[in-house]
Amino acid sequence: MNRAYNFNAGPAALPEEVLQKASGEWLDIFNSGMSVMELSHRSKEYEMIHEKAHHHLRDLLNIPDSHDILFLQGGASLQFSMIPMNLLTQGKTASYVLTGVWSDKAFQEAKKIGDVVVAASTKQHRYTHIPSLHSIELAEDLAYVHITSNNTIYGTQWHSFPDTGDIPLIADMSSDILSKPLDISKFGLIYAGAQKNLGPSGVTVVIIRKDLIKDGLDHIPTMLQYKTHSDHHSLYNTPPTLSIYLLSLVLEWVKNQGGVEAVEKLNQQKAEQLYSVIDKSEGFYKGHAKADSRSYMNVTFTLPNEALTKKFLDQAKQSGFIGLDGHRSVGGCRASIYNAVPLEHCEKLANFMVNFKKDNISLLLSHEV
Repeated sequence: MNRAYNFNAGPAALPEEVLQKASGEWLDIFNSGMSVMELSHRSKEYEMIHEKAHHHLRDLLNIPDSHDILFLQGGASLQFSMIPMNLLTQGKTASYVLTGVWSDKAFQEAKKIGDVVVAASTKQHRYTHIPSLHSIELAEDLAYVHITSNNTIYGTQWHSFPDTGDIPLIADMSSDILSKPLDISKFGLIYAGAQKNLGPSGVTVVIIRKDLIKDGLDHIPTMLQYKTHSDHHSLYNTPPTLSIYLLSLVLEWVKNQGGVEAVEKLNQQKAEQLYSVIDKSEGFYKGHAKADSRSYMNVTFTLPNEALTKKFLDQAKQSGFIGLDGHRSVGGCRASIYNAVPLEHCEKLANFMVNFKKDNISLLLSHEV
């Protein structure tokens, strides 16, 4: 079987080694005579999986004891509501930095729950860049500051984070968690849907500073309180066991690659393969993001016109490249090159882009396309 060159934005590529290992354990894990999907979440076999996922994530990201790890459901979208429900107390205001669709969605959900303000926004510039740190305006008495660390639709990424002092910094890292080292101590809360860098869809990782897990939130439904899940080690209800199992395998795979530092170097190489083609194309390909805000996870670009874009995407699909269509809200093209996308696949895409330009530049100049 020929594996596709998978550049989907999410659910996205998983490491082939992980899929092979899961396939070998599909019918019988730990000599239990059962699939992981059939295990009780209270069994000793599943407990080993659950603990391994916690241990590997804490080790890989160097998560300090001051922070708890929660495995939740509902995706990042549920966190848009859970965060203000738990942290935006009466009399406080939350501040949001708007850098794309998902940060705006988080802002809109928080508005339904409490007082929120915009600390900075690049919407007027079509979200082509991350705001400079000095342009972010923060009041003194904020409940928290919220950012989205990587913007999948527009292909921008934070390469340094604001220092918010005593104000908790909260980050939606759904699309770049585990892609580079982090100083977790600078964040009050990090959340991430797994389906881009961590594993399959179905589980959401929350890394939360323990002092932000509050008692006395009886007005909030039990399942929407962080304390519920912290007190029960993410086992208050049946967790997404298959997703957490695959998450544990992905984390093990990252360790075998040399850890997050090694993955970061590889991600930079992959991105540079594609950005180099864009920059040398003399305008045939145009990147959406400004150079200092470019994402190492989502490379977004356009071609000179719609006809060429359609031709590019059609021929790319025929050549085995999957998921290169830009988001429906912006069009163009997007290559999502998360951790599991091999360098070889990015090299092949770069070569395809170079050859496509060679084959079509004369047609463009003659106005035949």
